[in-house]
Amino acid sequence: MTANTPIISLRNVYKFYGQLTALNDVSLDIYPGEKVVIIGPSGSGKSTLLRSINRLETVDLGKIVVDGVDVNDPATNINKVRQDLGMVFQNFNLFPHKNVLENLTLAPTKLRGMSQEAANLLAVELLKKVDISDKAAAYPSRLSGGQQQRVAIARALAMSPKIMLFDEPTSALDPEMIGEVLDVMVNLAREGMTMVCVTHEMGFAREVADRIIFMDKGEILEEGGPEHFFANPSHPRLQKFLQQIL
Repeated sequence: MTANTPIISLRNVYKFYGQLTALNDVSLDIYPGEKVVIIGPSGSGKSTLLRSINRLETVDLGKIVVDGVDVNDPATNINKVRQDLGMVFQNFNLFPHKNVLENLTLAPTKLRGMSQEAANLLAVELLKKVDISDKAAAYPSRLSGGQQQRVAIARALAMSPKIMLFDEPTSALDPEMIGEVLDVMVNLAREGMTMVCVTHEMGFAREVADRIIFMDKGEILEEGGPEHFFANPSHPRLQKFLQQIL
């Protein structure tokens, strides 16, 4: 995999829910180390596109290749592909009956074959990274939403993924907790992680994105760098969208 080879490639992808076309002929390449932010109104296909990358949604037509592997090929071991794809959801999806340390060490020991000792050391480092090293023994119910989401990010990082996918990671948070999660994501971006993020946080998009994708009605209507996107959007639908949210 070179910097000139896409690490994620979608070609002519369609997804239907009955009469609804959730993805309409979507083609997109994402390169190693790139930070791509996907924005658009509710129901525009953003989350469906993101979830299709690791086959949480199965597309009806088209091809999705991740790190050289066709994710929709019946012969593909999707669980192996997902080991390199960290995914952070709107709702934190932590195991409520396990403490923070156990949440972080479960996948590396079970799926990567890491020793418990090595996994514990890694978990402690990652909790430092997301600035909650004092919460290793806490259970999810004792944490704020922002803390739970930071644990979820650390848990995804514990698998040493090549790519991080974020599906509106701050949308379930109280406003004062959004910043603490975005700070972690900004630091991750600065370290060079390949990131694809569906979000409504325009300040984050402006600061972090190499490229912003605007979707509506299952189609990519415009893409470009933050400067073009916010200063000189060309598609009328994007202009209207930005007027409403900025």
